[in-house]
Amino acid sequence: MTVRRDFQEPARCRPDLLIGREDLFATAREQLASGGSVLLHGPAGIGKSTVLRALAEEYGARARTVLRCSATESESHLPFLALADLFGLVLDEVSPGLPPAQRTALESALTGRGEPSLLRDGLALRLAVLSALRALAARGPVLIVADDLQWLDPASAELLGFAARRLEGTPVQLLSAVRTEGQESQEYDRHLRASPPDTVAVRLGALTRAQVAQLLDHRGHGALTRSTVREIHRTSGGNPLFALELGRALADSPTPPRPGEPLPVPTSLRALVLSRLDMLSVEARRTLLVASAGARPTPALLHAAGRENAEAECAQAAELGLLATESEAPAVRFAHPLISAALYAEAPAQERRAAHAALSTAASDPIERARHLALATTGTDPEVAARLAEAAALARDRGAPSVAAQLGLLAARHTPADSAPGPEERRLQAAEDAITAGEVDLARDIAREVLTRASVPAHRVRAWIYVIDTAGHTMAEVDAVFPQALADAGDDPRLLALVHYQLAWRALIVEGDFTEARGAAAHAAELAACGADRRTELLALALQAQTETLMGHPEAPRTIKRALKEPQDPRVACHHNGAGSARFRWLVMGDQLNEARATVTMLLREVRRRGSVESEVHFVRGLAETELRAGHCGRALELARDSLRLARDSGIGETASAMLTSLAEASGGDVDRALALAREAVEHAEEDGDQMYLSRALGALGYAQLVAGDPAGTVRSLRRVRRLELGLGITDPARGRWHGDLAEALVRIGEAGEAQDVIDASREHALRLGRESVLAVLDRAEALVRAAHGDLEAAVGQLTSAQDRLAKLGYGLEEARAAFALAQLRARWPEAGQRRATAYDEPARLFRRCRALPWLRQVDEALTAPEPEPADLTVPDTVDGLDALASLASMERQVAALVMEGATNREIAARLFISVKTVEATLTRVYRKLGIRSRVDIVRLAAGRRAK
Repeated sequence: MTVRRDFQEPARCRPDLLIGREDLFATAREQLASGGSVLLHGPAGIGKSTVLRALAEEYGARARTVLRCSATESESHLPFLALADLFGLVLDEVSPGLPPAQRTALESALTGRGEPSLLRDGLALRLAVLSALRALAARGPVLIVADDLQWLDPASAELLGFAARRLEGTPVQLLSAVRTEGQESQEYDRHLRASPPDTVAVRLGALTRAQVAQLLDHRGHGALTRSTVREIHRTSGGNPLFALELGRALADSPTPPRPGEPLPVPTSLRALVLSRLDMLSVEARRTLLVASAGARPTPALLHAAGRENAEAECAQAAELGLLATESEAPAVRFAHPLISAALYAEAPAQERRAAHAALSTAASDPIERARHLALATTGTDPEVAARLAEAAALARDRGAPSVAAQLGLLAARHTPADSAPGPEERRLQAAEDAITAGEVDLARDIAREVLTRASVPAHRVRAWIYVIDTAGHTMAEVDAVFPQALADAGDDPRLLALVHYQLAWRALIVEGDFTEARGAAAHAAELAACGADRRTELLALALQAQTETLMGHPEAPRTIKRALKEPQDPRVACHHNGAGSARFRWLVMGDQLNEARATVTMLLREVRRRGSVESEVHFVRGLAETELRAGHCGRALELARDSLRLARDSGIGETASAMLTSLAEASGGDVDRALALAREAVEHAEEDGDQMYLSRALGALGYAQLVAGDPAGTVRSLRRVRRLELGLGITDPARGRWHGDLAEALVRIGEAGEAQDVIDASREHALRLGRESVLAVLDRAEALVRAAHGDLEAAVGQLTSAQDRLAKLGYGLEEARAAFALAQLRARWPEAGQRRATAYDEPARLFRRCRALPWLRQVDEALTAPEPEPADLTVPDTVDGLDALASLASMERQVAALVMEGATNREIAARLFISVKTVEATLTRVYRKLGIRSRVDIVRLAAGRRAK
């Protein structure tokens, strides 16, 4: 497959350059920076030339000499052409230093005089190329940039390989790219053997769906729906060039493809992939068209569809590279999905319909038969529509809601206007299936289309509800929909229940008013009961229960029981907003981790069977949270990352998944990644106006800052959480579990008084609600307050008790943190009962058991820190005697006292067991309070006092 030059776009300053290539780009960078060579390889259009040019631009500036060549297929027969590209501009510089025989051979090859050949002048020419490179390297580093090695003329390739194998020890690097087909292809081995010994081969693979979406967005095609992007990814095979061409064609097309049909392939790509199609016989081409129309074509299916010579015709296509040859696989597989799409797009409409008509009787699966029948039929046909509706129901039962949505749209298109059910009902069912599949943009488009056609109130209200549903946590953007939905609902209690249920969510997400949300949910449940709509009643009761749980309302257990009463609706039982989810949340907050894990695992299994993407994202996140609470940090991190990948791929629940993944990264992964994800979650929640998740995201940020050694940042973030939750009416400290972290951070920055206030206020609610794990964490934080006041014996006792209680409750990570705090106490004050050398054995063991790597690194840092002197919590006379120091907090006075003794910031950090960042932040506050500018002024204050 030859890639035309007009597709080979320059790499300079392109923001999409690193999309999906970050890791391999880093690998290539590291290799080049260490003086090695790099061979990029992969299929046509995968981006090798783009990456090559970017690397050459970055590292070319570091080399004294850059030699370049870029071969083409049409010029590959010209001998020594690549050699002329490489050495043509430096011949005058290197030829005077070459031996006469080598100089003559090289000049003849580059100028064409004397008709040199490898057969006659082989040794002299080989040595001339080697000597030339060594001469250039003697003057400074040399970078050879060679693109499309597969088209290099054989003479140049042989000479370059001869020299490359002998350049070890010289500052000559080779940056090259070669085309290879197939993931397991070893075609690059020959080129690797002709490269310098220290060459690293880097394969450029296909982009993921999310990466293709990001690439299209960067190129101005962000308005394409997710379902369309998914089809672009499938058709392009993740090839960025093909994906961009498909995206460009779709963006320019006035009408999108019909449901069930492949994407239209632009002429540019048709010519690119179908150049060998004309070599097929007419019958073989028809056989391939039937294969391209089928979902899973096999020789048996092709036979059943009337293609009698399918095997021979497929063999002919395989010889031309149009089909993949897999002797053990019965399927007929195209060498690339784009070949199939282009072949289908190239065929006349009549031939396509004939292919589908043949497959409508040949396919064994009823869903496939119905789809082919629809694509073979023009106009409305009630019988075809009924078969399609039956196929959609079957797909729904099989857990394939995306397929059900496509079949439902086909059914609506073939449904006569006066039928029952009518086309609008079938469109609305397709919209519901699309929401289940996570294709919210498709569902929104269907709903808006229904609103342009429908006059029946029930149809219009359902369509409005789908518009609201697809807004997700950006519900503020559809505020204008609610009055219209209420007007269409009239006085029908069933329809009003649907709208008031959504109004309850609006109160929760947009207004952050839990009291109003609870009232609206209860009203929706009453209306649904009056209208005998059990499904909406159950959803409303579940929302009421979740709201009461977060509020710490005493009615929460009773409401959950109401939501779990029979009869149940199977669509609600495992829904992420159903009673099962409300019960799971209650179990997690009530410290029943084993039962919570069993519950969410069952829910996750069921939603995966049903193909409900949004519920899957939600329950994977819930399982990750449960594992994190239990201290299984490695498992929690895997699940959280899965949830985030799924959320980003579907565009559902990204803020919540980023928040949870931040907590998991800070506990068991990468702290910098945790900080970035938490800030992303905060930013998204603020942009969406999502008050409910803003406090959760800030809580994750505060925790990540604490683990990163930035208690001042933790205090800023969690003070904001405290204000938000007070305004929201959230009183249950088990909801966010940030209270202990805020108190600990306050102690670290010297605000022990405020820390005690946080503990006292949180403890009151935790006692009322029986939140045992929260109480133990608060005791752990209070022990730090007592230690800051010098009450070491009480602090040790309280920490020991907290650790034991957390262990019994199954909170492994919190248990380990209590053990760590106890070890820090004993290391700082030997009289507390243990030598520093063994003080950290217990927390290290517990953190290793949890796979809490960031916390384990803190233990390692504590062990390798300078031996601290026993800390003196009393302020020296020089400080007590200064009126100006009276306004300082405890930690600030301690830091000021140590500065007066001449201690450096690092020494202060070691003695007080805080981070250097905390010392710097504390000194900044001291300067501001004392009206001074530097630590020198603190020393002068002390000297002035002594002089008196």
